[in-house]
Amino acid sequence: MAEQGLEGSQPVDLTKHPSGIVPTLQNIVSTVNLDCKLDLKAIALQARNAEYNPKACYLYTPPQPLFPSFLSVFKRFAAVIMRIREPKTTALIFASGKMVCTGAKSETQSKLAARKYARIIQKLGFPAKFKDFKIQNIVGSCDVKFPIRLEGLAYSHGAFSSYEPELFPGLIYRMKQPKIVLLIFVSGKIVLTGAKVVRDETYTAFENIYPVLTEFRKNQQCFDLIIGEQLVISYAHFHIHVLKACYEEWGFTSYHSTE
Repeated sequence: MAEQGLEGSQPVDLTKHPSGIVPTLQNIVSTVNLDCKLDLKAIALQARNAEYNPKACYLYTPPQPLFPSFLSVFKRFAAVIMRIREPKTTALIFASGKMVCTGAKSETQSKLAARKYARIIQKLGFPAKFKDFKIQNIVGSCDVKFPIRLEGLAYSHGAFSSYEPELFPGLIYRMKQPKIVLLIFVSGKIVLTGAKVVRDETYTAFENIYPVLTEFRKNQQCFDLIIGEQLVISYAHFHIHVLKACYEEWGFTSYHSTE
């Protein structure tokens, strides 16, 4: 397999990444305490790239370990939403002085962005400090470049897996050590979330799961049913006449073989 660097071009240290694949960090979520009360309306009126609409109702979903509940309620969201271009991030600033920073691609960028937001608040006349900065979540992703038999994986690793394709197309794998949640898709795309300290937890989780994924590698000779541009189903060694019959019966717009 071709080596896959952090940005797709950097060489991979195979002693640290035996799989030859390094997950790319997609989002860093951090929090910081500005340690002062804030007038959100005044901030929104004076700051650039800031919005504040406390009377608006947003669709709020109670937080779950990974996915929100389907039972959603409308809730007022009293926070200033502020954005900066470099690093390209978004901050949620609350009247209590607590701030959430999201969108950074590295831990360093996340801390730099949080300091920039704190500086903006200081320039508006508030005695903002920079206390208790903490990384709350690191999200990474990668592609193993081969399809995966999710049904077999869910059956063999039932204690850690949740797979309900009628509700969500990916398999949810909750790793115990390190404590990381992986979303595994039949295409070979992987999303890793839950690291709270360093990115190495994300890398370790992927190296732990990679041998399992290769064990459940799907045979490349399969037929794909396509609706529009979206690949929705794959059948291995499906007889061509059966496929045509399904195609005509279900009225799909196109079909093809990956042979």
